[in-house]
Amino acid sequence: MRDVLALILGGGQGTRLFPLTHQRSKPAVPIGSKYRLIDVPVSNCLHVDLRRIFVLTQFNSASLNRHIAQAYRLDVFSEGFVDILAAEQTPENNNWFQGTADAVRRAMRHFAEYDAQYYLILAGDHLYRMNFAEMLQAHRDTGAEITIAAQPVTPAEAPEMGIFHFDRDGQIVGFEEKPKADRVSQIGSSLPADARFMRPIAGKPFVASMGIYVFSRQTLLDILEQHPYVDFGKEIIPASLGTHRVRPYLFEGYWADVGTIGSFYEANLALTRPDSPFRFYDPVRPIYTRARFLPGARFDGCTLHHSVVAEGSFLDPCTITESIVGIRTRINRDAKISRSVLLGADYYDTATTTRGPRARGERPPLGIGRGAVLDRVIVDKNARIGEGVRLTNERGVEHADGDGYHIRNGIVIVPKNATVPAGTVV
Repeated sequence: MRDVLALILGGGQGTRLFPLTHQRSKPAVPIGSKYRLIDVPVSNCLHVDLRRIFVLTQFNSASLNRHIAQAYRLDVFSEGFVDILAAEQTPENNNWFQGTADAVRRAMRHFAEYDAQYYLILAGDHLYRMNFAEMLQAHRDTGAEITIAAQPVTPAEAPEMGIFHFDRDGQIVGFEEKPKADRVSQIGSSLPADARFMRPIAGKPFVASMGIYVFSRQTLLDILEQHPYVDFGKEIIPASLGTHRVRPYLFEGYWADVGTIGSFYEANLALTRPDSPFRFYDPVRPIYTRARFLPGARFDGCTLHHSVVAEGSFLDPCTITESIVGIRTRINRDAKISRSVLLGADYYDTATTTRGPRARGERPPLGIGRGAVLDRVIVDKNARIGEGVRLTNERGVEHADGDGYHIRNGIVIVPKNATVPAGTVV
């Protein structure tokens, strides 16, 4: 992997993940009780000894920069690094990144000087575990100039993804970005009837892009220098089909795009199940993150079912079912939490750990208050849920904005640093 350079795209404003991206970029969003989304692509790189990694950022990048600086301090006696390339004004261009390809083009002045024959381009908001060495080898073996990681999908999933068309030998001959449902029905399948490179998978007739690319060095540099394309999926890939050798790398493992509130919520809850398709605690290829040196979680008379609780948490007698509990979370007596994702806290509210009931009108302490009931809720970091709060969305509201909360896709979300006063019912 010495001749490979990895470029991880930090993404745009992340409006589909609002309010989780209101104060941070998408790759910095916490997931799985103690990790951040950026940990996934970086860890996949490190497991194949790919140690030259650039992360391209633009929006709300402070927390992402801090996390990378604290988590990925590679050996000073190696040439490895995980560095941030932030959007910047130059004499040639004073605009923000206009898309994924434009971000790479604007960063090219920094990474093109490195000795690399291949560029591995990754997204910062996907959940998966992949052996990139196998994908790079497939790129070499097939003589491809562009290789795209691809996965079979159902007709229901196809409208949300980029769909390939293949010839019988596996060459990509067509690509449609997020086709509408009627167009999906018209296409029928990504494979021709006489396909020789793979067999159709029952119920998954389409093959979709995973947004993971390998470019041969000169191919990428030539495309970005000669064309004004700003997006890989919408422009570069379709335009390259007739001019370059573009091949798929078929991936059969778990992969999820967690770029929306709904997909983020479902991916987290899946981690609590015994048959979870993805696990952070893989014994051979774990997902790395920042070492925080927190104490083990403390439980006092709690009832837990199918839940994940991170270190540094303090739980008084409470009931937790099918939920993720993030680092340093404080849950007080008689709270009931089900099907919820608590992202934790950045610090301890030490002044309130031994105090009794709160005075009327006083701001509640960090964490979940006494007797609070949460069902299908995402609680962002450093939030304060008062005593007797009930966040269950019993009316089934799909979209709303309130005092200290938002509702998206029927899921109640408490933003970072927000306060939900005692007795609130949503």
